[in-house]
Amino acid sequence: MSEKVTENVSFLSLIRKIPFSTRAVGLFYIAVVITGVVVGWPFGMLISSSLHLFGVWAILTLANVPSIQSGTGPNFALPIGIVSGLLAMVLILAMNVMGWMFMLLSTILAIILGSIAGFFYGRLMNAVKGSEMAIAPYTGFAITAIFGLVWLTLPIDHPNMLFFLGDGLRHQIPLDYFNANFILANLLQFEIAGVTVRTGELIVVFVACALMWLFFRTKTGIAISAVGRSPMFAKAAGINVNRSRIIANMISTAVAAVGIVVYAQGFGFVQLYDFPMFFAFPAIAGILVGGASGQRARVMNVIVGAFLFQGLLALALPVFTRVLADTDVGGVVNQIRMIVQNGIILYALALMARGAKQ
Repeated sequence: MSEKVTENVSFLSLIRKIPFSTRAVGLFYIAVVITGVVVGWPFGMLISSSLHLFGVWAILTLANVPSIQSGTGPNFALPIGIVSGLLAMVLILAMNVMGWMFMLLSTILAIILGSIAGFFYGRLMNAVKGSEMAIAPYTGFAITAIFGLVWLTLPIDHPNMLFFLGDGLRHQIPLDYFNANFILANLLQFEIAGVTVRTGELIVVFVACALMWLFFRTKTGIAISAVGRSPMFAKAAGINVNRSRIIANMISTAVAAVGIVVYAQGFGFVQLYDFPMFFAFPAIAGILVGGASGQRARVMNVIVGAFLFQGLLALALPVFTRVLADTDVGGVVNQIRMIVQNGIILYALALMARGAKQ
Protein backbone atom coordinates (compact mmCIF):
# COMPACT_ATOMS: atom_id res chain seq x y z
CA MET A 1 0.00 0.00 0.00
CA SER A 2 2.77 2.40 0.96
CA GLU A 3 4.58 1.64 -2.31
CA LYS A 4 1.48 2.63 -4.32
CA VAL A 5 1.17 5.87 -2.36
CA THR A 6 4.84 6.62 -3.01
CA GLU A 7 4.38 5.96 -6.74
CA ASN A 8 1.35 8.26 -6.86
CA VAL A 9 3.24 11.00 -5.04
CA SER A 10 6.20 10.62 -7.44
CA PHE A 11 3.88 10.76 -10.45
CA LEU A 12 2.16 13.92 -9.15
CA SER A 13 5.55 15.49 -8.44
CA LEU A 14 6.61 14.75 -12.01
CA ILE A 15 3.41 16.32 -13.38
CA ARG A 16 3.94 19.45 -11.27
CA LYS A 17 7.41 19.87 -12.74
CA ILE A 18 5.86 20.31 -16.20
CA PRO A 19 5.25 24.05 -16.76
CA PHE A 20 1.65 25.22 -16.61
CA SER A 21 1.68 26.38 -20.24
CA THR A 22 2.82 22.93 -21.43
CA ARG A 23 0.17 21.13 -19.40
CA ALA A 24 -2.61 23.50 -20.49
CA VAL A 25 -1.86 23.38 -24.21
CA GLY A 26 -1.05 19.65 -24.07
CA LEU A 27 -4.45 18.88 -22.55
CA PHE A 28 -6.15 21.22 -25.02
CA TYR A 29 -4.38 19.45 -27.91
CA ILE A 30 -5.46 16.01 -26.66
CA ALA A 31 -9.03 17.27 -26.26
CA VAL A 32 -9.05 18.61 -29.83
CA VAL A 33 -7.69 15.31 -31.19
CA ILE A 34 -10.33 13.32 -29.32
CA THR A 35 -13.05 15.72 -30.50
CA GLY A 36 -11.79 15.43 -34.07
CA VAL A 37 -12.00 11.62 -33.98
CA VAL A 38 -15.50 11.78 -32.45
CA VAL A 39 -16.81 14.11 -35.19
CA GLY A 40 -15.41 11.86 -37.92
CA TRP A 41 -11.89 12.98 -38.79
CA PRO A 42 -9.39 10.11 -39.21
CA PHE A 43 -6.85 9.98 -36.38
CA GLY A 44 -4.02 9.57 -38.91
CA MET A 45 -5.00 12.74 -40.75
CA LEU A 46 -5.02 14.74 -37.51
CA ILE A 47 -1.53 13.57 -36.54
CA SER A 48 -0.28 14.08 -40.12
CA SER A 49 -1.45 17.71 -40.01
CA SER A 50 0.30 18.21 -36.68
CA LEU A 51 3.55 16.77 -38.05
CA HIS A 52 3.28 18.98 -41.13
CA LEU A 53 3.14 22.26 -39.19
CA PHE A 54 5.76 20.99 -36.74
CA GLY A 55 8.13 20.29 -39.65
CA VAL A 56 7.85 23.75 -41.17
CA TRP A 57 7.78 25.73 -37.91
CA ALA A 58 10.28 23.92 -35.66
CA ILE A 59 13.44 25.63 -36.97
CA LEU A 60 11.81 29.06 -36.67
CA THR A 61 10.97 28.15 -33.08
CA LEU A 62 14.54 26.89 -32.54
CA ALA A 63 15.85 30.35 -33.49
CA ASN A 64 14.73 31.61 -30.06
CA VAL A 65 17.11 29.37 -28.12
CA PRO A 66 20.34 31.40 -28.62
CA SER A 67 18.70 34.76 -27.90
CA ILE A 68 17.00 33.47 -24.74
CA GLN A 69 20.18 31.77 -23.53
CA SER A 70 22.18 34.98 -24.04
CA GLY A 71 19.84 37.04 -21.87
CA THR A 72 18.30 39.12 -24.65
CA GLY A 73 15.04 37.20 -24.28
CA PRO A 74 12.76 35.66 -26.93
CA ASN A 75 13.61 36.95 -30.39
CA PHE A 76 10.71 39.28 -31.17
CA ALA A 77 12.78 40.59 -34.11
CA LEU A 78 12.62 37.23 -35.87
CA PRO A 79 11.44 39.00 -39.09
CA ILE A 80 15.04 40.20 -39.54
CA GLY A 81 16.14 36.61 -40.08
CA ILE A 82 13.04 35.81 -42.10
CA VAL A 83 13.58 38.64 -44.61
CA SER A 84 17.23 37.54 -44.87
CA GLY A 85 16.05 34.07 -45.88
CA LEU A 86 13.45 35.50 -48.25
CA LEU A 87 16.07 37.71 -49.90
CA ALA A 88 18.37 34.70 -50.29
CA MET A 89 15.63 32.69 -52.00
CA VAL A 90 14.64 35.59 -54.27
CA LEU A 91 18.22 36.15 -55.41
CA ILE A 92 18.77 32.44 -56.12
CA LEU A 93 15.45 32.12 -57.95
CA ALA A 94 16.31 35.20 -60.03
CA MET A 95 19.26 33.21 -61.40
CA ASN A 96 16.77 30.50 -62.43
CA VAL A 97 18.37 27.93 -60.12
CA MET A 98 16.07 24.96 -59.58
CA GLY A 99 15.47 21.88 -57.44
CA TRP A 100 18.00 20.75 -54.87
CA MET A 101 20.56 23.29 -56.03
CA PHE A 102 18.03 26.02 -55.14
CA MET A 103 17.67 24.57 -51.63
CA LEU A 104 21.43 24.28 -51.13
CA LEU A 105 22.37 27.73 -52.41
CA SER A 106 19.40 29.40 -50.70
CA THR A 107 20.37 27.85 -47.37
CA ILE A 108 24.02 28.90 -47.68
CA LEU A 109 23.13 32.45 -48.71
CA ALA A 110 20.45 32.65 -46.00
CA ILE A 111 23.04 31.75 -43.35
CA ILE A 112 25.43 34.42 -44.67
CA LEU A 113 22.81 37.17 -44.91
CA GLY A 114 21.23 36.17 -41.60
CA SER A 115 24.59 36.24 -39.83
CA ILE A 116 25.38 39.71 -41.19
CA ALA A 117 21.95 41.03 -40.20
CA GLY A 118 22.26 39.32 -36.82
CA PHE A 119 25.58 41.06 -36.17
CA PHE A 120 24.01 44.50 -36.53
CA TYR A 121 20.94 43.43 -34.58
CA GLY A 122 23.20 42.15 -31.80
CA ARG A 123 24.95 45.53 -31.72
CA LEU A 124 21.54 47.15 -31.35
CA MET A 125 20.61 44.82 -28.50
CA ASN A 126 23.84 45.72 -26.70
CA ALA A 127 23.02 49.40 -27.10
CA VAL A 128 19.57 49.01 -25.51
CA LYS A 129 20.36 46.58 -22.68
CA GLY A 130 17.39 46.19 -20.38
CA SER A 131 14.90 47.22 -23.07
CA GLU A 132 15.47 44.44 -25.59
CA MET A 133 11.90 43.16 -25.69
CA ALA A 134 10.52 46.68 -26.03
CA ILE A 135 12.74 47.49 -29.00
CA ALA A 136 12.82 44.10 -30.78
CA PRO A 137 9.20 43.92 -32.06
CA TYR A 138 9.42 47.36 -33.64
CA THR A 139 12.74 46.46 -35.23
CA GLY A 140 11.05 43.46 -36.81
CA PHE A 141 8.11 45.57 -38.00
CA ALA A 142 10.48 48.19 -39.43
CA ILE A 143 12.59 45.71 -41.40
CA THR A 144 9.43 44.14 -42.83
CA ALA A 145 8.20 47.55 -44.00
CA ILE A 146 11.59 48.43 -45.51
CA PHE A 147 11.68 45.18 -47.44
CA GLY A 148 8.20 45.89 -48.73
CA LEU A 149 9.87 48.63 -50.76
CA VAL A 150 12.82 46.37 -51.63
CA TRP A 151 10.51 43.77 -53.20
CA LEU A 152 9.02 46.49 -55.40
CA THR A 153 12.33 47.91 -56.58
CA LEU A 154 14.70 44.95 -56.94
CA PRO A 155 16.04 44.88 -60.53
CA ILE A 156 14.81 41.34 -61.25
CA ASP A 157 13.42 40.39 -64.63
CA HIS A 158 11.98 36.91 -64.29
CA PRO A 159 8.49 36.28 -65.71
CA ASN A 160 7.56 33.81 -62.96
CA MET A 161 8.49 36.25 -60.19
CA LEU A 162 7.05 39.59 -61.32
CA PHE A 163 3.55 41.01 -61.14
CA PHE A 164 1.52 40.30 -64.25
CA LEU A 165 1.00 44.03 -64.74
CA GLY A 166 3.56 46.57 -63.56
CA ASP A 167 6.90 46.29 -61.79
CA GLY A 168 7.79 44.55 -58.56
CA LEU A 169 7.88 41.00 -57.24
CA ARG A 170 4.68 39.08 -56.67
CA HIS A 171 3.27 38.59 -53.19
CA GLN A 172 3.65 34.86 -53.71
CA ILE A 173 6.25 33.21 -55.93
CA PRO A 174 5.23 29.59 -56.62
CA LEU A 175 8.13 27.19 -56.25
CA ASP A 176 6.64 24.63 -58.64
CA TYR A 177 8.00 26.78 -61.48
CA PHE A 178 11.46 25.99 -60.13
CA ASN A 179 10.91 22.31 -59.18
CA ALA A 180 11.45 23.22 -55.53
CA ASN A 181 7.99 22.89 -54.00
CA PHE A 182 7.73 20.28 -51.22
CA ILE A 183 11.25 19.17 -52.05
CA LEU A 184 12.07 18.25 -48.44
CA ALA A 185 8.53 17.23 -47.61
CA ASN A 186 8.52 14.57 -50.33
CA LEU A 187 12.00 13.24 -49.53
CA LEU A 188 11.65 9.70 -48.12
CA GLN A 189 8.01 10.41 -47.25
CA PHE A 190 6.08 7.37 -46.03
CA GLU A 191 2.77 6.49 -44.45
CA ILE A 192 2.23 4.32 -41.38
CA ALA A 193 -1.13 3.59 -39.74
CA GLY A 194 -2.68 6.41 -41.74
CA VAL A 195 -0.06 8.95 -40.60
CA THR A 196 1.93 10.66 -43.36
CA VAL A 197 5.50 11.29 -42.23
CA ARG A 198 7.37 14.02 -44.16
CA THR A 199 10.74 12.50 -43.41
CA GLY A 200 12.95 15.06 -45.15
CA GLU A 201 11.61 17.96 -43.11
CA LEU A 202 11.90 16.01 -39.86
CA ILE A 203 15.49 15.04 -40.63
CA VAL A 204 16.40 18.70 -41.16
CA VAL A 205 14.62 19.69 -37.94
CA PHE A 206 16.35 17.07 -35.80
CA VAL A 207 19.76 17.76 -37.36
CA ALA A 208 19.31 21.48 -36.60
CA CYS A 209 18.24 20.65 -33.03
CA ALA A 210 21.21 18.32 -32.57
CA LEU A 211 23.63 20.99 -33.83
CA MET A 212 22.11 23.56 -31.45
CA TRP A 213 22.39 21.09 -28.54
CA LEU A 214 26.04 20.43 -29.39
CA PHE A 215 26.81 24.14 -29.79
CA PHE A 216 25.70 24.91 -26.25
CA ARG A 217 28.19 22.36 -25.01
CA THR A 218 31.10 24.14 -26.68
CA LYS A 219 33.18 26.82 -24.97
CA THR A 220 31.38 29.59 -26.87
CA GLY A 221 27.94 28.14 -26.13
CA ILE A 222 28.72 27.77 -22.42
CA ALA A 223 29.95 31.38 -22.36
CA ILE A 224 26.67 32.57 -23.95
CA SER A 225 24.66 30.65 -21.34
CA ALA A 226 26.79 32.12 -18.55
CA VAL A 227 26.11 35.63 -19.86
CA GLY A 228 22.40 34.89 -19.86
CA ARG A 229 22.46 33.63 -16.26
CA SER A 230 24.54 36.43 -14.78
CA PRO A 231 26.28 39.07 -16.95
CA MET A 232 28.22 40.40 -13.96
CA PHE A 233 29.54 36.95 -13.00
CA ALA A 234 30.38 36.21 -16.65
CA LYS A 235 32.29 39.49 -16.95
CA ALA A 236 34.19 38.74 -13.73
CA ALA A 237 35.09 35.32 -15.21
CA GLY A 238 36.69 37.03 -18.22
CA ILE A 239 33.86 36.48 -20.71
CA ASN A 240 33.24 39.25 -23.23
CA VAL A 241 29.53 39.86 -22.55
CA ASN A 242 28.81 42.05 -25.57
CA ARG A 243 30.59 39.68 -27.95
CA SER A 244 28.67 36.68 -26.60
CA ARG A 245 25.35 38.47 -27.04
CA ILE A 246 26.24 39.42 -30.61
CA ILE A 247 27.22 35.83 -31.48
CA ALA A 248 23.94 34.55 -29.99
CA ASN A 249 21.89 36.97 -32.05
CA MET A 250 23.86 36.17 -35.19
CA ILE A 251 23.05 32.48 -34.69
CA SER A 252 19.42 33.24 -33.88
CA THR A 253 18.97 35.36 -37.01
CA ALA A 254 20.78 32.87 -39.25
CA VAL A 255 18.66 29.98 -37.94
CA ALA A 256 15.50 32.00 -38.63
CA ALA A 257 16.76 32.65 -42.18
CA VAL A 258 17.21 28.91 -42.75
CA GLY A 259 13.86 28.24 -41.09
CA ILE A 260 11.96 30.31 -43.63
CA VAL A 261 13.61 28.38 -46.48
CA VAL A 262 12.27 25.14 -44.95
CA TYR A 263 8.90 26.81 -44.37
CA ALA A 264 8.64 28.03 -47.99
CA GLN A 265 9.28 24.64 -49.58
CA GLY A 266 6.83 23.07 -47.13
CA PHE A 267 3.98 25.20 -48.47
CA GLY A 268 5.22 25.43 -52.05
CA PHE A 269 5.75 29.17 -52.43
CA VAL A 270 7.85 32.14 -51.29
CA GLN A 271 5.66 34.82 -49.72
CA LEU A 272 6.85 38.44 -49.55
CA TYR A 273 5.80 41.93 -48.36
CA ASP A 274 4.01 41.95 -44.95
CA PHE A 275 4.24 38.16 -44.62
CA PRO A 276 7.03 38.14 -41.92
CA MET A 277 5.39 40.89 -39.82
CA PHE A 278 3.96 38.75 -36.99
CA PHE A 279 5.95 35.56 -37.47
CA ALA A 280 7.86 36.01 -34.22
CA PHE A 281 4.79 35.52 -32.03
CA PRO A 282 3.85 31.93 -32.99
CA ALA A 283 7.51 30.92 -32.82
CA ILE A 284 7.91 32.44 -29.36
CA ALA A 285 4.62 30.98 -28.13
CA GLY A 286 5.79 27.58 -29.37
CA ILE A 287 9.00 27.54 -27.35
CA LEU A 288 7.21 28.85 -24.26
CA VAL A 289 4.59 26.10 -24.59
CA GLY A 290 7.47 23.63 -24.57
CA GLY A 291 8.53 24.82 -21.12
CA ALA A 292 11.10 27.52 -21.89
CA SER A 293 11.12 30.72 -19.86
CA GLY A 294 12.25 34.20 -20.74
CA GLN A 295 15.70 33.34 -19.36
CA ARG A 296 16.26 29.64 -20.07
CA ALA A 297 15.54 27.53 -23.16
CA ARG A 298 16.52 24.05 -24.28
CA VAL A 299 16.20 22.12 -27.51
CA MET A 300 13.60 19.84 -25.92
CA ASN A 301 11.41 22.88 -25.28
CA VAL A 302 11.46 23.50 -29.03
CA ILE A 303 10.48 19.95 -29.99
CA VAL A 304 7.66 19.63 -27.45
CA GLY A 305 6.36 23.17 -27.84
CA ALA A 306 6.43 23.37 -31.63
CA PHE A 307 4.54 20.08 -31.92
CA LEU A 308 1.86 20.96 -29.36
CA PHE A 309 1.30 24.58 -30.35
CA GLN A 310 1.48 24.19 -34.13
CA GLY A 311 -0.41 20.91 -33.92
CA LEU A 312 -3.21 22.65 -32.04
CA LEU A 313 -3.39 25.34 -34.73
CA ALA A 314 -3.36 22.71 -37.48
CA LEU A 315 -6.32 20.81 -36.01
CA ALA A 316 -8.43 23.69 -34.79
CA LEU A 317 -9.90 24.68 -38.18
CA PRO A 318 -10.97 21.24 -39.49
CA VAL A 319 -12.27 20.08 -36.10
CA PHE A 320 -14.21 23.23 -35.27
CA THR A 321 -15.57 23.35 -38.82
CA ARG A 322 -17.59 20.23 -38.00
CA VAL A 323 -18.34 21.10 -34.39
CA LEU A 324 -19.56 24.63 -35.22
CA ALA A 325 -21.18 24.00 -38.57
CA ASP A 326 -23.39 27.14 -38.54
CA THR A 327 -20.80 29.52 -37.18
CA ASP A 328 -18.06 31.73 -38.63
CA VAL A 329 -15.50 29.00 -37.99
CA GLY A 330 -12.54 30.91 -39.40
CA GLY A 331 -13.22 33.80 -37.03
CA VAL A 332 -13.66 31.50 -34.02
CA VAL A 333 -10.45 29.59 -34.74
CA ASN A 334 -8.48 32.80 -35.27
CA GLN A 335 -9.74 34.13 -31.92
CA ILE A 336 -8.75 30.90 -30.19
CA ARG A 337 -5.32 31.06 -31.83
CA MET A 338 -4.78 34.66 -30.69
CA ILE A 339 -5.98 33.93 -27.14
CA VAL A 340 -3.71 30.90 -26.75
CA GLN A 341 -0.70 32.47 -28.49
CA ASN A 342 -0.75 35.87 -26.79
CA GLY A 343 -1.92 34.46 -23.47
CA ILE A 344 1.13 32.20 -23.32
CA ILE A 345 3.46 35.08 -24.18
CA LEU A 346 1.86 37.34 -21.54
CA TYR A 347 2.11 34.52 -18.99
CA ALA A 348 5.84 34.09 -19.71
CA LEU A 349 6.50 37.84 -19.57
CA ALA A 350 4.66 38.04 -16.24
CA LEU A 351 6.89 35.27 -14.85
CA MET A 352 9.95 37.14 -16.12
CA ALA A 353 8.82 40.35 -14.43
CA ARG A 354 8.15 38.50 -11.18
CA GLY A 355 11.57 36.84 -11.35
CA ALA A 356 13.27 40.18 -11.94
CA LYS A 357 11.60 41.68 -8.83
CA GLN A 358 12.64 38.73 -6.72
